[in-house]
Amino acid sequence: MVLRLIALASLVLFSMYTGWTMLNAEQSLLAFGLELISRPDTAQLVIDLYLMAALACIWMAKDNRSRGGSLIDLLPYLILTAVFVSVGPLLYLVVKGFNRARQA
Repeated sequence: MVLRLIALASLVLFSMYTGWTMLNAEQSLLAFGLELISRPDTAQLVIDLYLMAALACIWMAKDNRSRGGSLIDLLPYLILTAVFVSVGPLLYLVVKGFNRARQA
């Protein structure tokens, strides 16, 4: 239960910070991403981040399959992971963790 609350707190705080940052940004999310991959040092960081996102997507897919879920159930989490990286897996942990707690 404590881990689920940590995931929920992380999701809420990180989502609020992300929203605040996007509201105050001087460029679009796409322009920011293109700027990041234009230099080798920041491109390496982006590649590393998305490798971890891919691993999180694989984990979510395996976990979803073991729970008997469909791809349609998983799609919102995968899309959120593709755009905001951490938000998708954090939301998955919160939603699926709380669902498991209710079922027990």
